[in-house]
Amino acid sequence: MTDKKTQLIELSYENKILSFGDYTLKSGRKSPYFFNSGLYTSAAALSSVAASFAEMIHNSPEYEFDVVFGPAYKGISLAAITLVKLVELDAAKYGKVEFAYNRKEKKDHGEGGMTVGAKLEGKRVLILDDVMTAGTAIKESMAIIAAENAVLAGVALILDRKERMVEHDYSMIDHVKKEYGVPVKAVINVFDILSYFRGKLDDELIARMEAYLAQYAVKA
Repeated sequence: MTDKKTQLIELSYENKILSFGDYTLKSGRKSPYFFNSGLYTSAAALSSVAASFAEMIHNSPEYEFDVVFGPAYKGISLAAITLVKLVELDAAKYGKVEFAYNRKEKKDHGEGGMTVGAKLEGKRVLILDDVMTAGTAIKESMAIIAAENAVLAGVALILDRKERMVEHDYSMIDHVKKEYGVPVKAVINVFDILSYFRGKLDDELIARMEAYLAQYAVKA
């Protein structure tokens, strides 16, 4: 595991973005861990996670995009600050890349519409978000991109839970890759987390994590 991954896991745990306990997910599953990117609230934490995000995207040549898109609400700040970090990495490459996000409700006055920021029509759009399990926010974003006559360029995530969908043997990430033919990558995945915390957390909690993954993780 790279130093960058280790730093992101440590940052997330220290700031309680990554926590362990008993959590009920939208799917109804009882998870022994939870990841809430809404708790990246300090300037230092936001800067660090965005830098890790930007580095992963920059080192992934399969991503070719004109706009970064942040799904409301958590994806908005992530996309904005990550784009700033991308420009710091390579101003020549990313200086003209634009930023956009969606509204939860369509605005019927002023400029109107479902999106704020860059116009999407005819552009390649990279979606940035924290996790994608059920994929609700991602599906909404993809529908907006299609409605705006734009092209989905891929999805970049902070965490891949490596978890299969409720009614399928594959994950939402695998589904998007296959259905849309676009790259979907994450900075870290749940097995990185498990590897990092072996020997650091209570053995019972590690055993619960292993049991949960044995039941719900996608098969390699």
